Amino acid sequence: MRVALYMLRNEEQWNCCLSLDLRVDIEWWLGSLRNNGKGTRMVVLSEHMPLGWAVAWRDHYTPLTGMDAWGETEWRRYMRGKLMSFVETEPPENRASWEALLHEVSLWGEFEQSSQKVRRTASHTLSASLPLGTNGAFAAARTLPAERQGRRESQGIDLDELMRRTELLCRRMVGRALLAGEVEGLLAEVAGDGGDWRPAAQLGCLLGRLRLEAGLGPDRPAPRGVPGWLRRRRAPALRCRRCGSVAESRTACAACGSAACAYCEACLAMGRSRACALLLQGTAGPAVRGTAGGSPTEALGRWGLSAAQSAAAGAALRFLAEPRAAGSAGAAQFLIWAVTGAGKTEMIFPLLQAVLDADGRVLVAAPRRDVVLELAPRLAKAFPSETVVTLYGGSPDRWKEGRITLATTHQLLRFRRAFDLVVIDEIDAFPYHNNPMLDYAATGAVKPGGKYILLSATPPARLQRQAAAGRLPHAKVPARFHGHPLPVPERMQMMTLAQCLQKQRLPSALLNRLRSSLGRGAQVFLFVSRIKHIEPMLRLLQQALPGTPVDGTSSVDPMRAEKVMSFRNRDIRVLVTTTILERGVTVPKSDVFIVDADSELFDEAALIQMAGRAGRSKDDPAGRVLFAASQWTRSQRLAVQQIKQMNRIASAGGYLRHGGS
Repeated sequence: MRVALYMLRNEEQWNCCLSLDLRVDIEWWLGSLRNNGKGTRMVVLSEHMPLGWAVAWRDHYTPLTGMDAWGETEWRRYMRGKLMSFVETEPPENRASWEALLHEVSLWGEFEQSSQKVRRTASHTLSASLPLGTNGAFAAARTLPAERQGRRESQGIDLDELMRRTELLCRRMVGRALLAGEVEGLLAEVAGDGGDWRPAAQLGCLLGRLRLEAGLGPDRPAPRGVPGWLRRRRAPALRCRRCGSVAESRTACAACGSAACAYCEACLAMGRSRACALLLQGTAGPAVRGTAGGSPTEALGRWGLSAAQSAAAGAALRFLAEPRAAGSAGAAQFLIWAVTGAGKTEMIFPLLQAVLDADGRVLVAAPRRDVVLELAPRLAKAFPSETVVTLYGGSPDRWKEGRITLATTHQLLRFRRAFDLVVIDEIDAFPYHNNPMLDYAATGAVKPGGKYILLSATPPARLQRQAAAGRLPHAKVPARFHGHPLPVPERMQMMTLAQCLQKQRLPSALLNRLRSSLGRGAQVFLFVSRIKHIEPMLRLLQQALPGTPVDGTSSVDPMRAEKVMSFRNRDIRVLVTTTILERGVTVPKSDVFIVDADSELFDEAALIQMAGRAGRSKDDPAGRVLFAASQWTRSQRLAVQQIKQMNRIASAGGYLRHGGS
C-alpha cells in the first residue's frame, strides 16, 4: 500500500502528516470541515510513498530550523536525504526506480477559503495518520463541529455522507486494530454499502479517533552506550505490530512496488501483515475501576456461589476495586487457581458485573473454539440484558458491538487497548501457554490501567512461583462446587502400551478395573499418549470387552464432536483418546484411566487435568482415577501431591462435606 506524505505548517511548527486521501486533508485544512484553516502552509512530498517508509518518516520526524524559508530546492534536498535511507534497503538493481519520488515535491501557499489551489485529486490507495493529540494545535480537533458552515460537497466528496460514514467507522473501530481488508469489510457491513472506506478513515485520523500504522515496524533501537559501528551492524529487526513477532520473510510486493517487502509469517492465518500493510487502530478511553457497587458480599449474593467460590471471587473483586500503584508497568494481574470442576466460569460472573456496572468493557478469552461455543450460552443466560459478542474463526459476530466479548485467544490480535478487564481462561492450555504471540495479543487488548484475571487449575510453574513469593495476587479454590474431595489417583504398574500392542493382549489387572468401572455404570475415559495407539488399543478392547460400545477420537478426527456427544449420551461407554480431551469436557459419572502415565508427553499439568474428568458430578463425586505405568515418574508424583494438597487446604478451610485425603 502507498500513501501521501506531506508537511504542514500550523501556528506552532512544521508537522509530518500522512494521508489516505488528500482530498479530505484539503477540506480539513481549508475549513470546510474544520473552519479554522487560514494561514496553513503545506508541502506535498509524495502522493504514493510506501506506507512503511511514510510511517517511519512520521514517527522519527523532528522539525528543523529554517524550514519556513525553504523553497522547492531545499525541500527536494530534504526529501532526498530522508528517502535514501529507505531506498538503500532495496536491492541495488531496483533503487533507480525510486528516484521518481524525488520529483513529486509540490509547494502549497497559504490556504484561503476564497481561493483554492488544488492539485490532482484522483483516488489514492493510501494509508495515513496525523499525529493528533501530540501537538497543541491539533489536540482540540477531536470531534466534528455540531454545525458546519459552507459547502456540503467538495473535491468530489459528499461531506454529509463522509461524516456519516466516519462516525460509523470510528464508533465500531474503538479498541480494534484491523488490516485494510478488514476495515473495508467492517465499514461495508455497518454502512450498508461497498463504498470507499479510505476517506472516512482519513477523516477519523484527522479527528484523532483513529490512528494508522504499518503492519511491521522497526524493533526498539540498541541501548545507549553501544558503539556506532555495532549499532549499524545490529540494525533493528522488523517486528509485526499486530502479533509482536520478528518478521524475517521478504517478497516482491505489487501493493507498494518494493522488491523486498517484509511480511509476518507468525500471524499469516489472520491475514498478511506486511511492512506496507495498513494497520488501523481505533482509540479507546481510559480504563474504569471495577467497583462492586458495595461490599463484595453484596455483589456475590445473586450468583449462588459456594463458600470456596465466594472467597476467591471476593478477593478478586477487591483487586478490581484497587487503584493501580503509581509507576507500575503493564496491566495488573490476579490469578484464580481453582481445582478442576470448581466452577471457574461462575466465579467470573460477579467480576464481569462489577466492571459492567462501572460502564466498562470486558473480554473473556478461551483457548479453543469449542470452549468458546460452550461458554457463550452460559454468559448470555447470566447477563440477559447485555449483548455477548462471540468471536472465533468464521464467526458471524465479527463486527458486532457489545460490552461483553467472548473470543478465542487468536482473535485478541484484532484488538488494541479495548477492554477494562481481560479474563483469560486456561492460561496453561494450548495454544496460549508458551506462545509469545498470544501473550502479546492479550497484553495489547487491555486498556492502560486495565486488569487481568487469569484462570487455571494447573498454573505454569512461573506463576506458581510468583504466587508463592507474594508477587502475584491470587486466590485458591481448593474444592469443587459439590463440596467433595478430589479423587486421588491410584497407581498401577503395568508394561508399556507398546509392549501390550506387540503381544496383542492387555494386562488382566487393567481389564478387571475397567470391568469394575463399567459394572458400576461409569463412563470411562481411557487416555493414551499417542494418536497412533488409539486404533490398535480399540481392537484389543473390543476383543476383551465384547458387547461394550468402545470408540476412539483425537485431534485429527473430524467426528470428534459427534463421538464426544455419543459418549455423553452413553452410546459409547469407553472412549480412547489423547490429551485433546484433557479439559473442557464434562461427562457425568466418569472414571479416568491413563495408560502410559509415565510418558514424557504427560507432564504434571496434563495428568491433573485428565484426572479432573472424574468425580465432577454431585451424584458421583468419588470417581476413579488410575495411573497405569511401568514406572513412577516425577510428574505422576507431583500430580498426586498437588491433588492431595488441595484436598487438605479444602478440608482445613471447611469447604468439604467429607474429609479430604
